[in-house]
Amino acid sequence: MNPAGRQPRVVISGLGFISSIGNDATEVARSLRELRHGIAPFDFFPGHEVDIKVAGTIKGFDTRSSHHAEWRWPERYAFGREVLRSLPPHGLHAFCALEQLIADAKLTPELLADGETGLFTASAGSPFLQRERLNALHESHGGRMHPMGVVSTIAGTLNFNLAPHYRIRGAVCGFVSACASTAHAIGYACDEIRLGRQQRIVIVGAEDLTVESTYSFHSMRALSRNPDPATASRPFDRGRDGFVGTGGAAALLVESAASAAARGAPVYAEILGWGQASDGYNMAIAEPDGRGLATAMHRALAAAGVAPADIGYVNAHATSTPAGDRSEIRAIHTVFTAAGARPAVSSTKALTGHGLSMASVLETGFCALALRDGFTPGQAHLVDPDPESAGLNLPRTTLPSAPDYVLKNSSGFGGSNVALVLRRWTA
Repeated sequence: MNPAGRQPRVVISGLGFISSIGNDATEVARSLRELRHGIAPFDFFPGHEVDIKVAGTIKGFDTRSSHHAEWRWPERYAFGREVLRSLPPHGLHAFCALEQLIADAKLTPELLADGETGLFTASAGSPFLQRERLNALHESHGGRMHPMGVVSTIAGTLNFNLAPHYRIRGAVCGFVSACASTAHAIGYACDEIRLGRQQRIVIVGAEDLTVESTYSFHSMRALSRNPDPATASRPFDRGRDGFVGTGGAAALLVESAASAAARGAPVYAEILGWGQASDGYNMAIAEPDGRGLATAMHRALAAAGVAPADIGYVNAHATSTPAGDRSEIRAIHTVFTAAGARPAVSSTKALTGHGLSMASVLETGFCALALRDGFTPGQAHLVDPDPESAGLNLPRTTLPSAPDYVLKNSSGFGGSNVALVLRRWTA
């Protein structure tokens, strides 16, 4: 434990991305600066006409088959059969993102296994592989069962596969709070480091992009029916009609500043504090006035020791659903507009689509890149703003400078809300 009053500073010191807008930090930063989206036509049911026609696709990978021997991925990554046989599609993406992070953060096998490094993950598992495995089980009346059927399909699959492969002996935990999952992971990782329980924690979020993991949301009327990749995902726009699904993986290293400095790791940003609160309202719909999210933001600001006026940019959760975006607009008004503050606000889901449980770690990584590289992502695809957003600062182009402080929002089913406060790094 750390002596009272001497809690370590917590920083982001490594990143990795397999995303619709790029498969490494350089590509991702370029896409964010240029507001270049990664949404494309996607055939959920080949040969059949269906309502949902686009997704945030992952380029350079082919994981459509249920058998890993038929998967294809960039040559820079080398994985043997013993690794692949227990992975779902998003598990491959997670390994690739983590390989990037390890190189970026200058982590060694010895550091990963020293007991001071933890692993927090989130995914919904793989409904795609689970369907395949369970169908085989039932069709054979119990005679045909895949030996890795459990570990490759259920929600803990990233923990099961990543931790033993990298010999991680620190804290290993999975988070399940829907689209707020990896925001919770980041927040609790900060607490572990400030309490002196760990020196560093790797956060990994990943999701399949398949019929089973994505199209199911259509029955809830949550997905956009817009077939135009350039306008289907348009948070805060009056014409929005639902979110666009995406998959892939993102990895982020949360670490004590002293630990990062000791090995010369890059520092992207400092995490000052976080807050959480629940709506207590509905299993799938955000509380209309956004009170839970507003409370989470107030708690994050208080934990970080900053005022609403200090925040220069809010990376919104906004998924492009009519009700969800409106709830967040009201929450931002409550916290910022009512205090006379007008930070820039944008949702980068306009570019990527919505990554579900991986969204928070993906977008926190975006914020870290923006803080390090000195820009603020604009609100892509915004043409006709929702009237309730009047008074919000929604820049439609990327701003050529970064603020000192950023607030990142995340919300999930059941009313889970998390806010993180990041600061530009100064040693």
